[in-house]
Amino acid sequence: MVASDRVLVACRLAVITLALGAAPLVHAQAEQAQTEQAQTEQAQTEQAQSVPAPSASAQAAPTRVVPPSLPQADKQQIKQYKLTDDVFGRLAAATREARASGIPPQAAPDASKVRSLDDLTNQAMSADPRIPVLVKKYGFTPREFMLANIALMNAIMAVQARNNPSLSGNLNQTWVNADNIRFIESHQAEVQALLSGQ
Repeated sequence: MVASDRVLVACRLAVITLALGAAPLVHAQAEQAQTEQAQTEQAQTEQAQSVPAPSASAQAAPTRVVPPSLPQADKQQIKQYKLTDDVFGRLAAATREARASGIPPQAAPDASKVRSLDDLTNQAMSADPRIPVLVKKYGFTPREFMLANIALMNAIMAVQARNNPSLSGNLNQTWVNADNIRFIESHQAEVQALLSGQ
């Protein structure tokens, strides 16, 4: 796949994500990955330089507001969620209906109100009154719908990152499920059809 095709696939994925309400979590996931990486790098730098940790007052005045880390239980549930033919079929049907219904793209989440996956889910569901109805119609709970979208997007991004390592910076590797990567690899035609709007 040439680079321009990868960019188109990524753009289509973003459109699907926005239509389905998973964009808030992806945005928060990317910020969380950046925060975790920055915290790790800062800790390593401090340890290497034998610099004491910042004072409580310095820690209380961050220069940038980022969503706090999700609870470990949420991270594990995200990683362990497994895509199946049934889940993918329902997601695809919901995606098509969302497009046909004209559900608008959602804004990034309010990071100050994100403490858990449920907070992200609630923000996504409250963005448009048609979203919860659509979710229920296709047999998902709001939380499972969010998990399924995250699993799908993470797996697609992981497959794309294998072919283009420069894309790996957009992916939180700790949330990637190897079974879901295999699912995407074995369902390339269906995924491409979904991404191309079919």
